[in-house]
Amino acid sequence: MRLFSYAAVVGAITSLATARPTAPRQPQSHMTASEPTKHLRPLLEKRQQFSQGQPINAQGNGAPILERVHEGGTNKELDLQNPGAQGTDNGVVPNLKWSFSDSKTRIFPGGWVREQVVTDLPASRDIAAAQLHLKGGALRELHWHRVVSVNKGAEWGYVYQGKLRVSAVDEDGKNQVDDLQVGDIWYFPKGQAHTLQGLDSENEFLLAFDDGNFDVIGTTFNVDDWITHTPKSILAKNFGVNESIFDTVPMKDPYIAPSNISSPSVDSPYGKLEGNSSYVYKLSRVKLPLAPGGGGTMAKVDSRNFPIATTIAAAIVTLEPQGLRELHWNPNAEEWLYFHQGRARATVFLGGSIARTFDFRAGDTAVFPDNSGHYIENTSETEQLVWIELYKSDRVADVSLTQWLALTPPDIVASTLKISRSVVDHLKKEKQSLIAAK
Repeated sequence: MRLFSYAAVVGAITSLATARPTAPRQPQSHMTASEPTKHLRPLLEKRQQFSQGQPINAQGNGAPILERVHEGGTNKELDLQNPGAQGTDNGVVPNLKWSFSDSKTRIFPGGWVREQVVTDLPASRDIAAAQLHLKGGALRELHWHRVVSVNKGAEWGYVYQGKLRVSAVDEDGKNQVDDLQVGDIWYFPKGQAHTLQGLDSENEFLLAFDDGNFDVIGTTFNVDDWITHTPKSILAKNFGVNESIFDTVPMKDPYIAPSNISSPSVDSPYGKLEGNSSYVYKLSRVKLPLAPGGGGTMAKVDSRNFPIATTIAAAIVTLEPQGLRELHWNPNAEEWLYFHQGRARATVFLGGSIARTFDFRAGDTAVFPDNSGHYIENTSETEQLVWIELYKSDRVADVSLTQWLALTPPDIVASTLKISRSVVDHLKKEKQSLIAAK
């Protein structure tokens, strides 16, 4: 069975040629204005009702979700947040969306944390993540990470509120103490000792790890937990102090602990972690140009400009109202996303005529499977859309659908899609990463 008419395909490719999204065609009525109103009303009632939270398409297929007592049950607020089903959706696509608001929030004296791991979003095999909040002076205690799998266990972070002080020491004794602003990024390789401290009255950031199953196969080693499970006689011998020094070490590792803001001053007798060895990337100091397409900015932070970050690559994207992240796919890894601001819609194409549309809001996470085709649209008319893309890779990579077609022999494209050669000739050869609304 043909899923799309040739006319619909021509409309889609023409949209690519002009680098702007086009509105979906609405079914045309064969009725005229002179026909009785009583015949027109049922037709109007059948039109698309996704925006009202009802699974009814433009052809009248589907039916309303019953809400009244004894008729059915639904969460109307969630229905209204997920109006994205499209006539092009088909087949079975697993859930690719999770909200941090649905995660358990663990509360501590110095802040809180809530996570998204593979048990929350089973499709996210590459990346696990968390939102973490530190009060002023509070510490994410001294620790390091590992994952059973080879070359995993790195921690990646992004500051989106407040200021943080990060400190770390590597196996050669080189160290780094640095203060991070909103927009700055850090990356601690597997096994590197580090800590975080909040500098403003309230501070919040995104954490990510290079394995979606981090909670199960990953381990966080906290220093006070280790100290309390080591004989005091050994501690005294190791540090050259009296055993009584360790009587006040917390018996249960606090994870987040209240404290006073520390001094950044520390000796570096073995050198500092700086240059290509730095664990910090100051994105806040980078002036970003408009991305091709003119619809916003895209900052790519990976091993090409942040050499230490070899297992997590990132893109921080701002898309203007009604703009479009062009149709593309990622050839090297699945794409994990955190939506920080605004409202978005994306259709994910898995091949074999299988596709599903999702709507997103601030606080949502998502994963687009390895090599799946997709776009992201800012559905707001007034608000910017801001999100972060993460890849378990050393680089950010994407293949543009428009560019691929434009750089393929045009007769092949025209013959394959049964469209005019002139349409193909006008496709843009440069990636239109973020397409501005017209």
